[in-house]
Amino acid sequence: MSTTPRGERLIIALLGRRNAGKSSLINALIGQEVAIVSETAGTTTDPVAKHYELAPLGPVTFYDTAGLDDEGELGQKRVASTRKILYRADIVIFINDGSSFVAPELDMLALIREMKIPVLMVFNKIDVSQPIPENILYCQKLSIPYVSLSAKAKTGILQAKEALVKLAPQPSQEERVILSDIIKAKDRVILVCPIDAAAPKGRLILPQVQSLREILDSDAIGIVVKDTELKDSLAMLAEPPDLVVTDSQAIEQVNRETPEPIELTTFSILFARYKGELDILLTGIDQIDLLQDGDKVMIAEACSHHAQKDDIGRVKLPRWISEYTGKKLSFEVFAGHDFPESLEDFALCIHCGGCMINAAEMNRRIQECYRRKVPITNYGLTICKVHGAFDRAIAPLMRTRK
Repeated sequence: MSTTPRGERLIIALLGRRNAGKSSLINALIGQEVAIVSETAGTTTDPVAKHYELAPLGPVTFYDTAGLDDEGELGQKRVASTRKILYRADIVIFINDGSSFVAPELDMLALIREMKIPVLMVFNKIDVSQPIPENILYCQKLSIPYVSLSAKAKTGILQAKEALVKLAPQPSQEERVILSDIIKAKDRVILVCPIDAAAPKGRLILPQVQSLREILDSDAIGIVVKDTELKDSLAMLAEPPDLVVTDSQAIEQVNRETPEPIELTTFSILFARYKGELDILLTGIDQIDLLQDGDKVMIAEACSHHAQKDDIGRVKLPRWISEYTGKKLSFEVFAGHDFPESLEDFALCIHCGGCMINAAEMNRRIQECYRRKVPITNYGLTICKVHGAFDRAIAPLMRTRK
């Protein structure tokens, strides 16, 4: 079983009408009976994730979804859940049984194109009939790649896999970096990892682990300490370290205890660049100074977790921002894959580092806020700003920009 973090997996969503063969196609692509297949329409009611190693792309997650033509009040809720999957999708496989496109299909295809998600059209059930010429012309007119296959007879599956590989978005094929471009071989990098009530028992959090691995891959020297041992660690070194990376919550202390001109940044800022559009997040930080009494601020968390009494998103950030601005603000938290439709209700969105979601979902959230003129920034940038460490924390990344 692959241990690749879910935030690093390519997400492939399968969409189509009921009984178009979405579940059958997942089984055919994976080569295992992992999805329930039935002649009864609407067998799949909610998005279901299936993990797979798709060479040469590596680990992927297929999402089986409810039919786009689902009916009734409950059916519409299922379709709404399917639409939410689009925020996560790197690629969409759109399954059609060869019959004429209906309104729900055309509406969803228009939304996919508006969101600029790569889409592969699959005309299924060629063991029964061939796709009508109008469907082929539709794909050709809009430059949508398509394959014809039979998920039931397992014909055309290899061609579908090859088409998926060609369709994979460029970020999944290029090496994204966390900090390897701001360090070099033999550099000494101190990672400050507080261990408090919110820290997971017996392990480090994903950004800390990934940063440490990249330090090692860069032939640099990683030194991992708690915030309470930072002073002692700095004193033990014969020469100052080349970089200090800290958990954002400790930035005030770490900024104070790390002498200039040692470079300093945070895990959250590094992941803002690694997962999302840093330029947009940097622009959004200015909105904090423009907040007014009564403004609503959205706190967006990519993962769901048990809230501690001093939770960063629910307690600390609202307190720090309120103290910094001196304004009476209201804060609303959205956790996991929940992201509100009514974005315009908010004067600012402050997002977590996004370590538990893939780059596609993080970027679509950022782009959707940008498109609807809602300023967005992230935890790390915000914490640095309200604690007076913003310019110093962003400086290491600025010197690599062209």
